[in-house]
Amino acid sequence: MSGSKILLDTNIIVYFLNGDDTLTTFLDGKIPYVSFITKLELLSYSSITKKEEAQISAFLRECVVIHTNTDIENEVIRLRKKYKIKLPDSIIMASALYHDLPLITADKDFEKVNELNVISYSQS
Repeated sequence: MSGSKILLDTNIIVYFLNGDDTLTTFLDGKIPYVSFITKLELLSYSSITKKEEAQISAFLRECVVIHTNTDIENEVIRLRKKYKIKLPDSIIMASALYHDLPLITADKDFEKVNELNVISYSQS
């Protein structure tokens, strides 16, 4: 896979897996990164079917999964204190900042973090 690196928020992956053509085109050629939190969110839905779980797992195998480290944890603490962000969102944001990755999301809360390179997405 070649192209630009990009961190995908959970909602973007859901839209993509549901066949969003705009995202399919946008993500073509990009190297997708996801936080371990996104992986946990996607695979822990209580009503997930075996087929959906297999589809998500196949997609995640094409991604670079970012795990936590001390620097990311410190960034999470800073972000939560400064912006009063939910823990999962702050882990995703801190991962993007630590790895200097743009983050694509449909969550408007991410836009309030000035130092984050956010690509805001809304479904048509």
